[in-house]
Amino acid sequence: MPDRTGRFLTLCGTQLATAGLAASMLAITPDTGWPQGAPQPTLGLQSPAQQSVPPQPAPQQVEPPRREENPGLINEIGKLFEKSRSLLPPLKSPSETIDDLNASAKGAGDSLSNMTKPSVMVSGRAACLVAANGAPDCKAGADKLCQSKGYQEGNSLDTDAAEKCSAKVYLPGRKREPGDCKTENYVTRALCQ
Repeated sequence: MPDRTGRFLTLCGTQLATAGLAASMLAITPDTGWPQGAPQPTLGLQSPAQQSVPPQPAPQQVEPPRREENPGLINEIGKLFEKSRSLLPPLKSPSETIDDLNASAKGAGDSLSNMTKPSVMVSGRAACLVAANGAPDCKAGADKLCQSKGYQEGNSLDTDAAEKCSAKVYLPGRKREPGDCKTENYVTRALCQ
């Protein structure tokens, strides 16, 4: 029995709280309400015929409330698409793309046709000169190798190095000194024009 009473009190409390909430909402917004009809006669000394009816103001146009921007996911994705259209360049049509490819291919063909000198690879052995910094300069060696084969100039493709020593190094019992041998570089293959 006490269990039924507890449920009854809980149910009454919930309904009472709901009614209180509805009443407080009505009390908070006193300006909103149903429009009134013609003014009701008041109890007093004047008869209804003598009362003057105040003029009714013209109904005002009520603007619908403006919707604020909805910060939802769909709205944010829409903003992203709007921004991306202004940042990216416009897409070309297929015909414009093909025209661009044809123009670049024509330019490449023209540059290939301007190369009138055929290149030939030759083999041999030509010494590389020593540059001012001590490194081998094989451009002159490649030119010498190509000129020996009847061409004007060349570029080295392959090089070789050999150690050239004085005859003193081969004497029995003599120790080798730092200036006895030197390294010489040679061009063995060159691309000639």
